[in-house]
Amino acid sequence: MKNIQKIQLAHHGPLVSGLGLGCMRMSSIWGGPVPDERESIATIHEALDHGINFLNTGDFYGAGHNEMLIGKAIRDRRDDAFISVKFGAVFHNGQPIGMELRPVSIKNFVNYSLTRLGIETIDLYQPSRMDGSVPVEDIIGTVADLIREGKVRHIGVSEITADQLRQANSIYPVTALEIGYSLADRQIEHDLLPAAKELGIGVIAFANTAEGLLTGELKLPLAEHDYRNHFSRFQGKNLIHNVEKAEVLKNLAVRKGCSPTQLAIAWVKAQGDHIMPLVSMSRRSRLPENIAAMDMVLTAEEMNQLDTAFAAGEIWGDTYLQR
Repeated sequence: MKNIQKIQLAHHGPLVSGLGLGCMRMSSIWGGPVPDERESIATIHEALDHGINFLNTGDFYGAGHNEMLIGKAIRDRRDDAFISVKFGAVFHNGQPIGMELRPVSIKNFVNYSLTRLGIETIDLYQPSRMDGSVPVEDIIGTVADLIREGKVRHIGVSEITADQLRQANSIYPVTALEIGYSLADRQIEHDLLPAAKELGIGVIAFANTAEGLLTGELKLPLAEHDYRNHFSRFQGKNLIHNVEKAEVLKNLAVRKGCSPTQLAIAWVKAQGDHIMPLVSMSRRSRLPENIAAMDMVLTAEEMNQLDTAFAAGEIWGDTYLQR
């Protein structure tokens, strides 16, 4: 495997790897089992070896487990890693129960994150979602204060509206927008993506395979305790329709000699030089496939086929992205 090329977040932002490593699945998801920690750490190390320096976590992933895991992995490799941390989501017994975005809480959260990660400064710090419970200026202003204190380097935002993005950027320059984006989730193309491009803000695009829908490996029926059962996209007639729609991606992948996952990642990458696919992995075996996707080139005909098959409304039902 060769090293990943770099992209710049924001006009004058940091250089980071063009492919990001989402570490969420290295911890318990929605109350599920915890993956093999040794394999997760080995995955982080191998990603760093190939120039994937953008490591994404949240202080609520596994109730802090994820940050402690990353802390172990980068203990002797801090300079190799760019650490992105989300905050604000509150969980109980593995289930989300709300948001906590008050300035006093943010100042508390950051200190716990720094301790668990074993670092002095978080590279990118961002509210995981803004629900209107706290004014945007209070949230962004608090993170700006943390930058002045040396605890944070850059401000990010996640899962917000175009208006919120503009407001946040007017308070303090936003370096990156983290948002779900895939062939199956294109609602942000109308206003949020254009706003980010206009403002010169980098885009960290997660859920590129739409929670496994676009991998070509989704097995029906879903297991009884599969967290996706909570979302209408993965229920009843919606699920049957969506799996059939995903066959378009599988067929094109066969003709192109690649996997549907690679096509899904390549499509996201092709949407702009300021967009980074953020891919969740917990096993080293996933790295070669995902790295190779970054070199794939889609022809105009292939792009048109995908854009037509996965136009807005072609995938039925909602996920947590529309929560």
